[in-house]
Amino acid sequence: MICCRLRRNNIAIDDESKHTRRRKKSVTDLSGNYIKDKKFLVRCDLNVPLNKTRITDDTRIRMSLPTIEYLIKKEAGVIAICSHLGRPKNGPEIKFTLAPCAELMSKLLGKTVELAPDCIGEEVQQLVKNENNDPCKIILLENTRFHSEETKNDPKFAAELAKPFDAYVNDAFGTAHRGHASTEGVTRYLSPCVSGFLLDKELKYLDGIMSSGKKPMAAIVGGSKVSSKITVLNSLLEKCDTIIIGGGMVFTFLKAKGLEVGTSLVEDDFIHTAKEVMAKAAQLGRKILLPVDIVVADSFSNEANSQIVPYDSIPDGWMGLDNGPESTEAQVKALTNCKTIIMNGPMGVFEFANFSKGTFSLLEALADFTKKNGTITIIGGGDSVAACEQSGRSNDMSHISTGGGASLELLEGKILPGVAALDNL
Repeated sequence: MICCRLRRNNIAIDDESKHTRRRKKSVTDLSGNYIKDKKFLVRCDLNVPLNKTRITDDTRIRMSLPTIEYLIKKEAGVIAICSHLGRPKNGPEIKFTLAPCAELMSKLLGKTVELAPDCIGEEVQQLVKNENNDPCKIILLENTRFHSEETKNDPKFAAELAKPFDAYVNDAFGTAHRGHASTEGVTRYLSPCVSGFLLDKELKYLDGIMSSGKKPMAAIVGGSKVSSKITVLNSLLEKCDTIIIGGGMVFTFLKAKGLEVGTSLVEDDFIHTAKEVMAKAAQLGRKILLPVDIVVADSFSNEANSQIVPYDSIPDGWMGLDNGPESTEAQVKALTNCKTIIMNGPMGVFEFANFSKGTFSLLEALADFTKKNGTITIIGGGDSVAACEQSGRSNDMSHISTGGGASLELLEGKILPGVAALDNL
């Protein structure tokens, strides 16, 4: 049955626009009596990397399973999973079919996951009706982005997507910052609308840490560009006692201090911005930690000639590709007594083995802090998560965020449309 929830400017009316942080209902807030025999639309993030039809990293699929398994345990009538995959341009493209995901999910769940021919339409509605009364029937709807109306958040498409269902569960944190039909639009036509386990955990850590994280708090912000991290840097300065700058961003900051950086990556248009960040930190009494020594190379290659130099002595024609050992030692020391540490971005070009030590050494320290000191450690952003996985210490961190853009926007203090649209507790 379709209902319409009162909304203003496409955001549920619940004071979200004032940036108040209100807890959202999760699937565990639904009673077992309610769940039994109901038809659920569950938004997951199955946007997995593929080599033709072979899934090369199934992390996102595995992380979506606890919510599905919970609904199975509570005897939901039908669970229809929806997701996008890739960026199809003009309707259905076979290379973006969710068929490989349906096959793998069937194996992992030990239960058939039937791939629907589409995500809307009469055939889908017939599948959801479950006229054979299959116990807890599981359906994977075909790629929502096979319809351009998905990203446009078209109301008619959202209503059609919601039509066969009784309730909605959003467990796709990686797309929660997108106001699309399957993440926000459907909530206008379904009730209840709640989070799954994965989304709930992301909110607990990222949103919770930013609003009430234990002090002292530190943030490690790396990556190549100041331009992509400036908003989150300003937000973190309000919350964190220490900010460690790493990666290619370092050289824009060093140049802002009047230093020569050789051929290192620099965003000249953001030198003034880096100066403003440092001035704001001084005004707020925050500590910004830049490298004191740098591993430089004569070309962008793992086989390049390299040397370790002081931060203020980068030779002409050389580029910085990693932190030096003194920098890592200083960073670890600065983090030792912190109760909460957020890492978003690597310290160097960790994809090159010869320039990965700064990133991996810091990850080792964070993992040890978590195990030995009970430090809350949160790893967010695609490159950081990839490096953490390679380090073998992911299981020792408090939380690994599944959303790159979504985690950044949440740390920036932005309201995520896919979260704002869910029911409040």
